Amino acid sequence: MKILVIEDDREAAEYIQKAFYEAGHSADIAADGETGFSLADSGDYDVLVVDRMLPRRDGLSVIAQLRARGNDAPVLILSALGEVDDRVTGLRAGGDDYLTKPYAFSELLARTEALNRRSQSKDVETVYKVGDLELDRLSHTVKRAGREIVLQPREFRLLEYLMRHAGQVVTRTMLLENVWDYHFDPQTNVIDVHVSRLRAKIEKEFDSPVLHTVRGAGYMLKAGKGD
Repeated sequence: MKILVIEDDREAAEYIQKAFYEAGHSADIAADGETGFSLADSGDYDVLVVDRMLPRRDGLSVIAQLRARGNDAPVLILSALGEVDDRVTGLRAGGDDYLTKPYAFSELLARTEALNRRSQSKDVETVYKVGDLELDRLSHTVKRAGREIVLQPREFRLLEYLMRHAGQVVTRTMLLENVWDYHFDPQTNVIDVHVSRLRAKIEKEFDSPVLHTVRGAGYMLKAGKGD
């Protein structure tokens, strides 16, 4: 695994680099946001580890600009700011995970490897089909019975995850972690709202339901009659 560590604390950065090397991975270091952005933009990294507070350009700005340029490398944010609002802000800026300082390297390593696995698994298929419902990841389109359905970005991501696990029960925790990138429960009805909107779009004016509620467990996407 090839990792870019954007961290202005040189001692911490060198420790992380050495520890990644001992774990069998290679890591480059950037000591400020501008250098980090340039390396990330031009390099082919499996995972980016980005400190939130950086000189010359802050970490969230780096991430947002990379996302705007189409760079979808998984990003783990490091920060001493550990409140819920801080984590949400980081994830909404384009981060995939958030680790609060101080942290154990074993957790940093585990989270980095998990992000890499998740990224690789996403690339296996480009088109998902469940009955007459079809999602194309490359063209970012959804069709049912040949009719195009317009979804908002979060709705698309939600449907993509459900289709990737078609026929399986998907729990609220799985959705929070993989669709919203929350590794905690925000204690809101955000999932219910989005599922309701998605269900209305993919089932309205069609004969059979495909998005089923599994009471007490979660949701399941499957063709045929549901509950």
